Amino acid sequence: MTTSVSPGTELELAFTDLLANGQAVGRAEGIVVFCFGPLPKERARVRVTALKPKYAVAELLEVVERSADRVAPFCPVFGTCGGCQLQHFDYAAQLAWKREVVRNALERIGGFSGVAVSETIGMHSPRAYRNKMSLVVDRARERVGFYKQRSHYVVQIDACPIVLPGLDEQIPKINAAKADAGTAAAFARVRHIVARTAKASGNVVVTFTSDRPESALKDGAPALMRRLAGVTGLTNSYDLSGANAILGRKQHVLAGSATIEESIAGLRYRVSAGSFFQVNVEIVERIFKHLEPLLKEPLRMLDLYCGAGTFALFFAKHGATVLGIEESAQAVAEARENAELNGLQTRVRFRHGSAADVLARPDVAAEIAGADAIFLDPPRKGCDERVLARIAERRARAVWYLSCDPATLARDLKFLGAKGYRIEEVQPFDMFPQTGHVESLALLLAS
Repeated sequence: MTTSVSPGTELELAFTDLLANGQAVGRAEGIVVFCFGPLPKERARVRVTALKPKYAVAELLEVVERSADRVAPFCPVFGTCGGCQLQHFDYAAQLAWKREVVRNALERIGGFSGVAVSETIGMHSPRAYRNKMSLVVDRARERVGFYKQRSHYVVQIDACPIVLPGLDEQIPKINAAKADAGTAAAFARVRHIVARTAKASGNVVVTFTSDRPESALKDGAPALMRRLAGVTGLTNSYDLSGANAILGRKQHVLAGSATIEESIAGLRYRVSAGSFFQVNVEIVERIFKHLEPLLKEPLRMLDLYCGAGTFALFFAKHGATVLGIEESAQAVAEARENAELNGLQTRVRFRHGSAADVLARPDVAAEIAGADAIFLDPPRKGCDERVLARIAERRARAVWYLSCDPATLARDLKFLGAKGYRIEEVQPFDMFPQTGHVESLALLLAS
């Protein structure tokens, strides 16, 4: 296609949609143009910065016609920091847009037509909700920060209005400790700092990630505990799986406790920095409430990708007998401890291993056929197809699929739909306000 659009070209465009990464979608001379900043139903003047075979990328120069859904961002580094994509989008509009993202994925990727997607369940106040933050330590910069969108450039910060207050108040303390002569040496080989807190207990555990165990962290731990007042534990994470890993595969305690204790709907959970645990406790409780009517009768259940037992223990509390499967040995150990902590160890068992491998074992395969429901909460990449095949082969009666990615959810539901499962309900939840991410719960029954 011949076009006059090239890098440096200035255009005035109408924008019609948003991508999950926050880029608005417009068109110029038949070419799709992606640009951060505009919202749907806005016209904006932009400058093309890159031209690809099928699309162009542009930077915002000026919003010419504003959407009624545009609001003022509440963070001074919004638009530079890559953590949030939607602070300029009214919250009610965010919820409506996320519903459409899920519906479109089911239609476009899953091939489903006419699936009823419920209105997104959001938060009362969509700020200060994250119980975990991952800071980048750049030795060339004075302060820690977050990565810029689609970049390894570090945006320095002094605060973050998205994390819980117990984490937010640690950011200036970490910056001060990094600059202080008495503690600066501890940061010399640290790549990332991961902090996790709990709304219920106020516990805060800070993990320093390095390539290998750092003696400077061990030596500096007492001073760091004093500088980071309010922190209940420090750990050193190491043995990285790759260049971009935030946490290592091993960790040891530097001071205090390695775990935080959270409470959700009367259940107690103790988790460490390395275990998967949902970042938004308020939304987890809303998912619990949504599932509760399905638990009126005692059920036999499998919980795949169960992490530290978040949902397995909820099901057990409501009378279910549950087999949880998780490939992280650390998370399995914590899940077992959490079962004992809540007095539910007779109702729930946990197996260590990948879901695909564990389901292939004859004794577990038999449990699939006898299960009343199978709960799936896989990582963003979705389910291993072997897992879905095992479920379909054994004709599990019901599948409850909780997903953090509409695209992989639609792909996996398409597989199950071809094997005779029908979608009963799809309910989005706003686990990640101010971002392009959306959590969805799909309920399926075998035909």
